[in-house]
Amino acid sequence: MTDINLPTAGIIRRIAAMVYDALLLTAVLFVATAIAVALNKGQAVSHPLYYLSLIAISYLFFCWFWTHGGQTLGMRTWRLKLISVEEAQISWSLATTRFLFALVALLPFAAGLFWMIFDSDRLAVHDRLSKSKIIIIAKGQIDTTSE
Repeated sequence: MTDINLPTAGIIRRIAAMVYDALLLTAVLFVATAIAVALNKGQAVSHPLYYLSLIAISYLFFCWFWTHGGQTLGMRTWRLKLISVEEAQISWSLATTRFLFALVALLPFAAGLFWMIFDSDRLAVHDRLSKSKIIIIAKGQIDTTSE
């Protein structure tokens, strides 16, 4: 069975993976903030470049995992995998497109994610716009060959 034919992940499993990833990303952002505060002589940082760096770190966190196996750590825990419906592997271009659409889709109370409840293919808005989807993989099927 090819990956494209595997079942699309439901909203509960996806939210669980998102929470796990949010905890991991928060820890990474805490370290980045500690470094920024130290470089700012112990004072709070409110410079626009600081906020841009946090977005850049978030981008690198997700896109690196997606382009190196299609799974973040949260996705791996919940046996989820990001696949492209058109490409063999997730490219940086596709990962970037997905990241940007996900930012927009998740802003208004995660409306873009909850769209999948009404979507016939169980795809969120950013899945559809980036031509990708999150599938459920069987136990033991977590492959590292696409890294």
